[in-house]
Amino acid sequence: MNDPILIWGSGAIGGILGAYFARAGHAVHMVDIAADHVEAMRTTGLHIEGPVEEFTQILPADTPDTLTGSFSRVILAVKAHHTAEAMQMLTPHLAPDGFVVSAQNGLNEYVIADLIGADRTIGCFVNFGADWLEPGRILYGNRAAVAIGELDNSMSPRVRDMHALFSLVEPDAVATDNIWGYLWGKLGYGSLLFATALTPESMSDAMDPIMYRPAYAALGHEVMCLSAVENVTPLGFNGFDPDAFLRNDVVAINASLDAMVAHNRKTAKTHSGIYRDLAIRKRKTEVDAQVGVLVDMGHKHGIPTPALAQLTALIHDIEDGRKPQSFALLDLMVAACS
Repeated sequence: MNDPILIWGSGAIGGILGAYFARAGHAVHMVDIAADHVEAMRTTGLHIEGPVEEFTQILPADTPDTLTGSFSRVILAVKAHHTAEAMQMLTPHLAPDGFVVSAQNGLNEYVIADLIGADRTIGCFVNFGADWLEPGRILYGNRAAVAIGELDNSMSPRVRDMHALFSLVEPDAVATDNIWGYLWGKLGYGSLLFATALTPESMSDAMDPIMYRPAYAALGHEVMCLSAVENVTPLGFNGFDPDAFLRNDVVAINASLDAMVAHNRKTAKTHSGIYRDLAIRKRKTEVDAQVGVLVDMGHKHGIPTPALAQLTALIHDIEDGRKPQSFALLDLMVAACS
């Protein structure tokens, strides 16, 4: 295909994808709601910085209200709770034979598929570390697992084409016939990252202390139990061991947490994006779209999710200014999981 790839959401993930695709000679068009970020990309360029690689790439860019044209390939890279709104804005720009790739956290593929059809939706799992720093600047903190696949687990030509593009960013990217396994693995891993954001500490320093491990074990176990009732076999990555959490095997869970701590100590992105939303950008997190949906799913299936429900409530407390980030919140999690 020669038509530009539309990347809707040019923050940490979308910005890195667009910069790498364009540098390799592929036509891209960026969209973002932040007008100053759009202006920077179009003029001085998008600066990718950090230990992985540093370069600057000038990119065609628009805000949603100035975008024109039709695109057959769209990568959606907005926060999970903005998915439906973004889809409403981008759908008029989606070609009749076009598709959307969800490069997001959570199970947003369901939302997208409900709006445009599962046959026009591709799943994507991205775990590399990245942060939007300011207009025109994105930190690329570390390489990590990337996978892309059809929702029906078939291996299609368009998945192979998109895999080749994503491999420009992550050479070990995978074209998978089990994208739901990756997405549910990320939900388990992500629930632990939300818990680290209850504190002001780094991901590794919040996850390492032995006294807080019961909270992380309970969160991972609840997510893996939900995946089992959904008939999905989650896949492990970057230290996360789904089977250990499903079996509630304390020894194996501690080994998995040790591996995740070690992995996250090697990245320049020391804190999660959730932490940045709470502590720096002072905005709502993806907790309802990632963790809250799991609590709702538990109600539907009759599976208790007390740890996930407590985590959601505590993140809301921080968002709304009722509680500060502190290890005291992890103490509350441990008490709830005992």
